[in-house]
Amino acid sequence: MAPTSPARDVAIVAFAQSDHRRRTDELSEVELLMPVLHQVLDATGLKTSDIGFTCSGSSDYLAGRAFSFTMALDGVGAWPPISESHVEMDGAWALYEAWVKILTGEADTALVYGYGKSSPGEVRDVLTRQLDPYYVAPLWPDSVSLAALQAQALVDGGHADEPAFAAVAARSRDAASSNSHAQVRGSRAQGEYVVRPLRTGDCPPVGDGAAAVILAAGERARELCARPAWIRGMDHRIEAHSLGVRDLTDSPSTRLAAERAGVFERPVDTAELHAPFTSQEVVLRKALRLGDEVAVNPSGGALAANPVMAAGLVRLGEAAARIHRGESDRALAHATSGPCLQQNLVAVLEGES
Repeated sequence: MAPTSPARDVAIVAFAQSDHRRRTDELSEVELLMPVLHQVLDATGLKTSDIGFTCSGSSDYLAGRAFSFTMALDGVGAWPPISESHVEMDGAWALYEAWVKILTGEADTALVYGYGKSSPGEVRDVLTRQLDPYYVAPLWPDSVSLAALQAQALVDGGHADEPAFAAVAARSRDAASSNSHAQVRGSRAQGEYVVRPLRTGDCPPVGDGAAAVILAAGERARELCARPAWIRGMDHRIEAHSLGVRDLTDSPSTRLAAERAGVFERPVDTAELHAPFTSQEVVLRKALRLGDEVAVNPSGGALAANPVMAAGLVRLGEAAARIHRGESDRALAHATSGPCLQQNLVAVLEGES
C-alpha cells in the first residue's frame, strides 16, 4: 500500500527536554515542566498567545490522581482561553494529534509536551493497568516480566542472545555520554538478572522527565527555524491486545506504520527507536529493516533515559534536533506504548538541502 502524502508541509521547529533524573521529589509536575516549556518557546521567539493549538501526553495512573493534566496547564497558561487537548498516552501521540490539526488547516503552529514522574510509585506495577483487565491484569505480570518473555522468545528462536542484548546496552549508554540530559551514561556491567534473560543493564532506568516540541506549517516553519525538520509521513498501528496470539519476535504494526509513513521509500541515516529494553531494539531493527549503516539511538535512547509518557516524544525531538544541527538529512523516529511493543508510531523527518 502506498504511503499517504501530507496535504500540508509541517515541521518540528524546536525541541527541549529536562535533565532526566532518578527522583525529583522537590518538584511538582508543573515545576518539572515549566522550564522545558519556556526553553522551547524561547528557541522560536513565540509566546503562548502565538500558539494555535496545544496538546499534551501524560498518565493519571503515574500521578495517582484524576485529571492531573489540567494542573500541568498552569505551566502553559490557559488564560486567555487556548485551544487545547490531551491524550492519555506518550507525548508522541499528542504530536500526532497536533500534526493532524495543522494538516486540516485549523492551526498553523502547535505546542506539544509530554511528562511523567515515575519515582513516586512502582512503575512496574502501574504499567500492569495497560493489560487485558479480565484475563491478564489480575495476574499482575509486571512490565519487566513481560519484556523478559519477549526476550526469551528471541533467544529461543535464534534471533538474539544475551551477549547481543549486552552489546545494545553498551552502545546505547556509550552514545549517551555526549547527551547532557541522559540519566545513565557510559558503559557499565550488565548486572544481576532482573527477570531472566534480562539483566539490570537490559532494562531502562526509572526516572522523571519532560519534553516539548513546537510544530509549524509552511513558510511559518522557515521563519522560526533555520533548518526545519519536515514531517514527511507519520502513522501509528496496534497489535492484538492478547499476548498469546502474537509473535513476540516480530512487530507487524511497526512495519505497517513504517510503510504508511514512507520509511522504505529511501534510506534513512538516523533512527531514534523507543526501545526501553535491549531485546526490543532487536525486534524493531528487523521490522524497520535497519542496517549497520544507520545511526541508531545516537542520543542513547530509552536505555539512557526513559521518562514514561515523554520518552517517545523525546525520540521525535532528538531526531528533529539532529536535522536542525545538520547532522542528519533523513531520520526515522519511533515511539511505543504498552507491553512488548503493542502500539507503535513511526515518523519520517527530513531536512532541506
